[in-house]
Amino acid sequence: MKSTRKIPVALRILQSFFTSWALMKAGRMEPGNIFTLIFFIICFIFYGYVNDKLAKSSPDISRKTPLVCIITAVIFSTLYMAVDYPIYIETLTNPLFRLGIVSAAFLGFVVLFYHLLKLLFAIAGDKKRLSAVLFSDRYNCPPQLVYINYRHPRFARIMGSLYAFYLKHTGLCAFLLCMFCWLPYFLYQYPGIMTPDSINQFEQVLGIIPYSNHHPWMHTLLIKLFYDMGLAITGSMLVALSCYTFFQMCVLSFSVSYFINTLKQYRIKPLICFLITLFYALVPYHAVYSVTIWKDILFAAAVLCFGCTLLRCIKKASYADLCIMGISGMMLCLFRSNGWYAFLLCFPILLFYFRKNKKTLYPVFFAIFLVSVLIKYPLMNALHVTQPDLVESLSIPIQQVASVLCNDRKLTDDELELIENVIDLTYIKDLYVPYFADNMKELVRAGHPEYLAEHRQEFFKLWLSLGLRYPGDYLTAYIRQTYGYWYPDFFYLVADAEGVSATSLGVSHTPLIRGPLVVKLKEISIKLGGMVPIYGTLWSMGVICWVLIFCIGCAIVRRELQKLILYLPSAALLLTVLIATPVATEFRYVYFMVFSFPFYLMASMLMLPEKEDADTFKS
Repeated sequence: MKSTRKIPVALRILQSFFTSWALMKAGRMEPGNIFTLIFFIICFIFYGYVNDKLAKSSPDISRKTPLVCIITAVIFSTLYMAVDYPIYIETLTNPLFRLGIVSAAFLGFVVLFYHLLKLLFAIAGDKKRLSAVLFSDRYNCPPQLVYINYRHPRFARIMGSLYAFYLKHTGLCAFLLCMFCWLPYFLYQYPGIMTPDSINQFEQVLGIIPYSNHHPWMHTLLIKLFYDMGLAITGSMLVALSCYTFFQMCVLSFSVSYFINTLKQYRIKPLICFLITLFYALVPYHAVYSVTIWKDILFAAAVLCFGCTLLRCIKKASYADLCIMGISGMMLCLFRSNGWYAFLLCFPILLFYFRKNKKTLYPVFFAIFLVSVLIKYPLMNALHVTQPDLVESLSIPIQQVASVLCNDRKLTDDELELIENVIDLTYIKDLYVPYFADNMKELVRAGHPEYLAEHRQEFFKLWLSLGLRYPGDYLTAYIRQTYGYWYPDFFYLVADAEGVSATSLGVSHTPLIRGPLVVKLKEISIKLGGMVPIYGTLWSMGVICWVLIFCIGCAIVRRELQKLILYLPSAALLLTVLIATPVATEFRYVYFMVFSFPFYLMASMLMLPEKEDADTFKS
């Protein structure tokens, strides 16, 4: 980035003033709080550093960096203030004052994010420094003792041998470390954590209720496969169910191992690989989810593996990589309903991007597509597997229309008649919850959902017409229904489920390790995310969403647009969640994004091979 002239001091003062105003509002402070002055001083110094120092450097980034910075800053500011701004003006009644306060805070946030992004993009664009920090040729060195301690030569030999083993078997060590750290959770939650959704699938496994694709049928069959094998061998329902739980732990650990081996291919330093492994092994929600019988867990592993195969295909891919791509791609399509729609969105883009390698990759992509189509439609129809009803996919439109009704907006007689043909409006105000769509969906199901299905076009016109007349109600309803996935200042108590939900199916929580110490340690590990700063950001879905957006921006400013293909599956999945989520703050719906969080960061900093050096396939 070419050097630019210094920003005038007066402009820097103005920028710092608006930023301190925004931070004052975000921190719920009064104007006379001493921290407002501290914010002003820090911002003044920081903006000066960014503009006067970094602008003179020449990192290898695009000339479009300022534009990317301002666009991303506006996105971040909008996402933050969309939820937070009502608190800034709750004591004001004058519309002009309210607009002025909101505008000042918005401007302050844009300036803050702009300068922060400018700094981060400059660091990300300095490829020489990043190479020195991230990359190492130590993997290619012959094994040798690297830990030297003359006072304790035996200890030195042991540590050197362990380090040499880690260099040679980095992926295996990641697998074993995850399994070892998750094992106490498996023993405590034995045979696995089962919520009402899990119980519903288990009832299908036992044949008590017919198969349904409301919870993915293929996932239910996978549970049945391991349950039947375990039951045939041991005769115990608990052991049989634990066989699937242990298998799920292995798949999750394998995906981490595969990711670490992918980083090893790109010569990422062993210490960084080890720290990433610790993120998976020690952050407690990974351990809790590894023993929770949900479709979302294997789905998250599939998303990470699929992303890693795309990264490997940019450089070199083996037959094993193509097999993993095929398996993870089919899991992506079949283990969550939104995964299928996300893959359909990605499919033509993947075909276009990898068109030069169509002989090797096209068969894999078309196999994923065709197998998924055959299973989802002809096979499920032939076996009479019930599909989710129409109402399940209409959570957000139903909530938006319900918000209009609850706000007593004026509707025509024809519009009211159309709605009353589906639901009873008597209890709508009592049942409507802005952050939770299940009440409204059940109200529709209790009415006449068949009428809704038969008159889809009329209801679409109704939804569109009300949106044009009452956009504020629609926007507010949408924000309340989705904010948990993109608003960063929200803590969600993750992985607090425990044991087996009440059921008469013959399984129950049977811990193999127990006692007050075990329970207390588990409670503390889960609650630390809501008490410790910095560490707590790992528990925020909104923060991970912002990281994904930032990494996409990194690919643009580093002029590495080919990296956008790596973020495409996750971005498409996030889009499907934001279109149809029934709950505003359900962590497991975007666990795929949290699980791939280190992948996003590392992919943004990797040095991809030059086009002429890239070999997509090797035997």
